[in-house]
Amino acid sequence: MSAEDLLFGRNPVEEALKNHPERVEKIYIRDSGGAGLKTIIDLASASRIPVQKVPGKKLHDMVGPVNDQGVVAQMSEIEYLEMDDWLLGVHIETNPMVMVLDELEDVANFGAILRTAAASGVDAVIVPKHRQAPVNSTVYKTSAGTAGMIPIIRVVNINQALITLKEAGFWVVGLDQNAKTTLWQQDLIMPLVVIVGSEGKGIRQHTLKQCDFTVSMPMQNNVESLNASVSAALLCYEVVRQKMK
Repeated sequence: MSAEDLLFGRNPVEEALKNHPERVEKIYIRDSGGAGLKTIIDLASASRIPVQKVPGKKLHDMVGPVNDQGVVAQMSEIEYLEMDDWLLGVHIETNPMVMVLDELEDVANFGAILRTAAASGVDAVIVPKHRQAPVNSTVYKTSAGTAGMIPIIRVVNINQALITLKEAGFWVVGLDQNAKTTLWQQDLIMPLVVIVGSEGKGIRQHTLKQCDFTVSMPMQNNVESLNASVSAALLCYEVVRQKMK
């Protein structure tokens, strides 16, 4: 098995068992794990997932010198959804929100963004096939087990995907520090595609051209930009705030 397919830590493994037991192939627990792992064992048993007790050294050999908390889960590769299939079930009149990741390569950011997407009610996350962080064990841990809770769509060409979404009735917004309209001034109650740029580079110029409008975020103390996952969270929750009004 590859380290990319291993998830460790009690909370991430428990969340994976609760939300996506079909992706958990096997659970390894430290033979001296104690009562703290009973919930994980019960959840695995309920889903007929095999549990094997192993020495602590075995877990160390699997995931390395990390705080595994006495449990490692072997995960199957996530199943990506085809965009055409997803669009068939979309009700555009409900103002769905889609997040597009424009070549986001940091797995920790990816996991944090997936967690925000799930929490803020994003209907799907679209990622490019190339130059994109994979959905691996680090992503699962950072997302606290929420990775895969909402559809993840993988496409070959982000720009073509944006064109398809616009033809389906979506509007595309991107964060651009040169935009004159701030995040809080823009009406976001519409079928919306939110683009999140990569670390450091932001949204690529030819992708930015696909935006129907862009918004900026006021920055102080000469700070040029925020972490990609923080920017994504602010934008998503501004949409939530406006919808709640």
